[in-house]
Amino acid sequence: MCKGILGKKLGMTGIFANNGQYLPVTVIQAGPCTVTQIKTRANDGYNALQLGFAEKKKHRLTKPLQGHFEKSGGTGFYKLCEFHVDDPEQYEQGQQISLEMFSVGDKINVAGKIKGRGFSGVTKRHGFKLGRKTHGSHCYRTPGSIGQSAWPSKVDKGKKMPGHYGNTRQTTRNLEVVDIRPDQNLILVKGAVPGSKNAIVEICKANKS
Repeated sequence: MCKGILGKKLGMTGIFANNGQYLPVTVIQAGPCTVTQIKTRANDGYNALQLGFAEKKKHRLTKPLQGHFEKSGGTGFYKLCEFHVDDPEQYEQGQQISLEMFSVGDKINVAGKIKGRGFSGVTKRHGFKLGRKTHGSHCYRTPGSIGQSAWPSKVDKGKKMPGHYGNTRQTTRNLEVVDIRPDQNLILVKGAVPGSKNAIVEICKANKS
């Protein structure tokens, strides 16, 4: 069985559980994905499936990608990703994969690119405590002392400083699947997942339940 699938984050909402508890959930359109390439241990050194998600018009593809997608039916995709599989011989190029691999109550890992926030200070970027506002203080949002005086007279490597924040890959682990709607290819996950609305995410089964 394939270990994961690609999906699109549609947004967040809330539902009521059977016990009446209100749960915040993220709605993800999981698949359907198309098998664009099959990798085997004999040829590539590992077993995996390359899946394509979000169809792309042919005239927007480069010539190499057009040739690559011809082997799986000719349909192009915006996103390609590999997922490990136990037995690649059970699949064939062009085959559709949807969310049948998941069930309610499963624990999953969701990976995606978080929102870019540009250049940010230490309060927003690292959660530093704010300074006092009274008695003429000018150190309300500043990082404070960043290095030593006489020795070794330098800033330590890895010091938490202002800088670029966001627009990086992040994985949220052990999220619970609350509901699955196969007719709409929707999966409802408890809590938040990385990325903005309509961002493409990778959904994998968690190793630890």
